[in-house]
Amino acid sequence: MDSPSARCLFHLLVCWLLVGVGCSSVEKKIYVHLNYTVPCVRLLNATHQIGCQSHLSGNVGVLHVLESEENLDWVLRSGLNPPYLVVLEAALFTRSIMMKLKNGSSRVAGVAVVAPNARPPGGISPHTSCPNDNTGVYTEKYDPALAHCNVTVWNPLGSGLSYEQFDFPIFSLKEDNDTQVIRQCYMDHNRAANGSTPQYPLCAMQLLSHMSAVSDTATCMRRSELSSFSLNPGQDTVCDPLADNNIWASTSPLNNTAKGHKEGESVVVAAARLDSRSFFFDVAPGAESSVAGFVALLAAAHALRNVTREAPPTRNILYAFFQGETFDYIGSSRMVYDMENKKFAVDLDNIHSVLEIGQVGLQVNSSLWLHSDPVSRKNSSVDQEVKTLLESLRAGAAGLNVSLEEPSFSQPLPPCSFQRFLRARPIPGVVIQDHQSSFTNRFYESMFDNGEYLNISYPPNLTPEEQLHSVTATATALTEVATMVARSLYVQAGGDPAQRSSINADPQTVTRMLYGFLVRSNNSWFQQLLPSEYTGILADQPVNLYVGVVQQNSELTTLVQHLLANLTGTTLNITQENCKTQREYEQDKENKHMFNYFWVQGAAPPNGTEREGFCTRSTARRSSAMSPAFDLREYTSKDYSTWTESRWKSISGRIFLVASPELEMWTLGLGLGVLLTSLLLTYAMSSKADILFSSGREPANATY
Repeated sequence: MDSPSARCLFHLLVCWLLVGVGCSSVEKKIYVHLNYTVPCVRLLNATHQIGCQSHLSGNVGVLHVLESEENLDWVLRSGLNPPYLVVLEAALFTRSIMMKLKNGSSRVAGVAVVAPNARPPGGISPHTSCPNDNTGVYTEKYDPALAHCNVTVWNPLGSGLSYEQFDFPIFSLKEDNDTQVIRQCYMDHNRAANGSTPQYPLCAMQLLSHMSAVSDTATCMRRSELSSFSLNPGQDTVCDPLADNNIWASTSPLNNTAKGHKEGESVVVAAARLDSRSFFFDVAPGAESSVAGFVALLAAAHALRNVTREAPPTRNILYAFFQGETFDYIGSSRMVYDMENKKFAVDLDNIHSVLEIGQVGLQVNSSLWLHSDPVSRKNSSVDQEVKTLLESLRAGAAGLNVSLEEPSFSQPLPPCSFQRFLRARPIPGVVIQDHQSSFTNRFYESMFDNGEYLNISYPPNLTPEEQLHSVTATATALTEVATMVARSLYVQAGGDPAQRSSINADPQTVTRMLYGFLVRSNNSWFQQLLPSEYTGILADQPVNLYVGVVQQNSELTTLVQHLLANLTGTTLNITQENCKTQREYEQDKENKHMFNYFWVQGAAPPNGTEREGFCTRSTARRSSAMSPAFDLREYTSKDYSTWTESRWKSISGRIFLVASPELEMWTLGLGLGVLLTSLLLTYAMSSKADILFSSGREPANATY
């Protein structure tokens, strides 16, 4: 170890470590990294691409805080230091401003939107004004007069921004220390004072969100399929289909192994959608658009658990929770496709009727509207069954603080999963909504459709555990809706009307679900209903309702399945091993076809950490929520959703000071001068090395 080579190697390693530490230290002094950055990402379908992306190395621009729409002139024309990276408040995140920035994109490097802690006044919806226009039932073939929202514009506040393509990155920033640093940096270096021109150094920002996919779904899927023949299969995939799983259960068990038609089985479908979205990736609270509806259905299923066992109705009730409905009805179209092709536990011939719970969280004067399809009701048998269902709903609302009304007979259905069943055949059905025509929801598919918008609030000084159990006014109202739905479902399924008054939803269950989905999923109730291996998905924040991509199990889907299993299932006294292997005893080979078994970790004891797990038996199962277009490889399909999500490698944002171009050129020139001088000196010294470094040798025969 004491040899010269070893010492040399040691010194090189020390130098390398010192250089690395030095570089890291210098990098930290130059850049301020943003901690919370949520990008707009690229999505693709059969015809085009939408969303945002940066250059491969990110987009860099001089910071400009936009104070009003009139202030755009500095960015688009008069500013002397383009390109600019525009920082704006959520109130200025409008179609008018964003389209001006898009059209002047040669001077725009990107946009950062500061999300406020409170929702803005008025309304903001980046979705379209006619959601899922091309994949519902109302087409030129079905009824041209009702197509393309000709009768009712459902989302009049819809700006369509979520469906635009931007050639620069757009990020959402939290109103926190990062945004204060950004504003201060702008004020100190970039803000023009008294008409003067800002002087260098200027504050700049870099946003990185490069997307791999381009053009449309057919192009990106073809490139992804070719990657399977590369040296790194799967590593060169550029996009993935939007997909997840539907969740379903039935009051009477169905043999899930034997697919297709069940002779003598008549099923009433009770449906709700699960997913939502906003302009920004991973921010999809969906409080009114989704959560209110599926929480009401979960509570109704819970209310029906005992009565359907003690006095079973003549028909089965199938609870269906659809994923991906925001993107052209992915989940419902897949379930209908599976029913048509004998890939589901029942088929369409087994469907008696459909009751769907939509947006029900913003009741005006406790009013709900019962929507039905005027076209299918021209069939007398369908019309009669719809009238029967409407009567069951009115009878179910008796004695409750719920007022039911019907829109005019000529009005079409609002956007809903039931439309995909009607595309297959005329089926009796009703959709419950809190609006007569246009949405009551002023923040449809936006980041502001959150718990606060549904008035989920608690008295001050409550602990998280106390908030979990505190029954809010919204929970009380949704409990009434759930009770009405449960009572009407029971009678619609052939149950004894005399049992109706005994069916009541539980407000405590409703308030805990609202808290878990809209405030904080990491709570004691959700923890005890999950297997231990799934508790890592829980977080101290609301659940994200974005559908995600194929082969990814979302937090939402996992939570809804286990909630449904707990609320409708039975606790069994069997071993953990038997439960996890889907059996009730060692020789049991039949029950797994009828039931699903979950070993959950149970409640934490007050004075310890060791939980007492138990087994839940239920009919709650998953089924595919991937569009049939990807199974059929019809990437330009007009009948099914073709949405895909681009892949990316890195998402980041940072700010720094940038010098003037003149100083940068002087610095570059000086650096090159030093380099050339060093090379010349090195060459000169090398060529004269025998003179400069020679040492006179003593004669060999010298004597002393």
